[in-house]
Amino acid sequence: MSDPGPPLEPFGGGWAPTAALFRTAALASGLALLAVMLRRPDLLYLAAPIALAAAFGLRPRRPDPPRAAFSLTEDVPLEGAELRAQVQVLAQGADVVAIAVPVNGWVQPLAGRTGVVAGRPDGAGIVDLSVPLTARRWGRHRVGPAVVTVTAAGGLLRWGPQPLPERTVRVLPLAERFVGAADVPQARGSVGVHRSLRPGEGSELSGIRAFGAGDRLRRINWRVSLRAGELHVNATVAERDAEVVVFLDGRYDAGASGGIDGAASGIDIGVRAAAALARFYLQLGDRVRLITHGERVLSLPAAAGRRQLTRMLDALLDVRAPHVRTGEPEIVDPVGLDPRALVILLSPLVGVTVFDRAAALTRMGHPLVVVDTLPADATPPVDSDWTDLALRIWRLQRSAKMHRLAELGVPIVAWQGTGSLDVVLRNLARAGSVPRVRP
Repeated sequence: MSDPGPPLEPFGGGWAPTAALFRTAALASGLALLAVMLRRPDLLYLAAPIALAAAFGLRPRRPDPPRAAFSLTEDVPLEGAELRAQVQVLAQGADVVAIAVPVNGWVQPLAGRTGVVAGRPDGAGIVDLSVPLTARRWGRHRVGPAVVTVTAAGGLLRWGPQPLPERTVRVLPLAERFVGAADVPQARGSVGVHRSLRPGEGSELSGIRAFGAGDRLRRINWRVSLRAGELHVNATVAERDAEVVVFLDGRYDAGASGGIDGAASGIDIGVRAAAALARFYLQLGDRVRLITHGERVLSLPAAAGRRQLTRMLDALLDVRAPHVRTGEPEIVDPVGLDPRALVILLSPLVGVTVFDRAAALTRMGHPLVVVDTLPADATPPVDSDWTDLALRIWRLQRSAKMHRLAELGVPIVAWQGTGSLDVVLRNLARAGSVPRVRP
C-alpha cells in the first residue's frame, strides 16, 4: 500500500482579481466610453465580446479555497542521490496550478536555484507537481518554502502566491565501501573477530602443545601425537572485539568543496573517511566512539550496532569549521579514553595543537594512527605576490612537524579509501603482540 502522504492543509487569504481582469475591464470600459463620446456604435461591437467573455468567466461561483501539502520523496538521501519535492494541490474549479521550490543549500534542482512547475487539475480538482532535486553534498539542508499559485476563471482570478513550510533534508556522506585489515593492536571484550593475546577457545591456531587436563578431545592433533608418542593438542587464541575511536579534526577546512561531483575540501575528506571507518568497524562487531572538533565539540560514547552507525552519521552532518577565529582553536583532551582503544585521528594537520595532542596520546600508550585529510591541491583563499613562497614555507614546516611525529612512532597516512590503513594497522598489531617489559 502506497504512502498517502501528508494531509492537505488549507491556504490563507482568498481569491483576488488578476492583472488580466483589470486589463479586460479597462479595455471594455474604454471602448464603450469612446463609442459614446465619438458617437461610433461600431466600437461597441469590439467592447461587447470582451465584456461578455469576462462575464462568462466570472459567471460560475468562486471556487472553493485550495488545499495543498508539501513533502519530499526522501528525507535522508545519500550524496549524489536524486529526490523530488512534491506538492499536491486540491483546487476544484481551478484552471492552472503553479509551484516554485527555492533552495539555498546543496540540494538543488537540475537547473537554477529555483524549480518552477505548472499543471492542470484533473476532474476531481487534484494536481500532483514535483521538482527533481539532486543532493550534491552531505549536511542538513533546507528545501523550500514551496510557493503555490492557483488561477481560475480563465486567468481572471488568482489565489496566492502562498508559501508552504520548508522541509529539512539530511544528506548522508557518500563514503566508498571501505575494506581493510581487521587487525587491531590490543583487542578486548569477550567475543569478536580480532585475535587476542590470550589463549582460549578461538578459531585461529597459535601453536601445538602437550595435552593437559581440561583439553577437549576434538582439539587433539593426531598426526603430531603419533610422531611424538604422547598426546598433543592444537592451541588457539581467544577472539575478542575492540574499541575504535574516530577522532575528527574539523577546526580548519582546507580547500573549497565542490560537492559530490566536484573537488573535495579537507572536511569533506574527513567526514567521508569517518563515515567509511565507522561503518567498517561496526560491521566487524567492534565498539566505535566518535569525537569531533569543529564549530563545536561533540563526543559520542563507544557503542556497537546499527543504531550507533545512525547516531554517528547524524553527528557528522553538523561538522563545520568555526567561522570566527581569534587564534588557533584548542583540541580538548578526550575524557574516559580506553587505554587499549585504537585511535584514528583524521586531520588536515594544520596548526600546532593537533601535533601536540597526537604526541601526548602516543606518550600515554594509546595505539594511534593519523590520517592526513589535507587535499593535495589545497591553496590559500587569498592570492598575492607572496602566496606561493608562503605556501612552500608552510608546507616545509608542516612536513618537519610530521617527521617529528613519525619519530615518536606515530604512523601518518593519506586517506586513499580502501586499504589506506592496512599496512600501519598490521604493524601496530604486530608491535602490540610483543610482550612488554615493565620496569
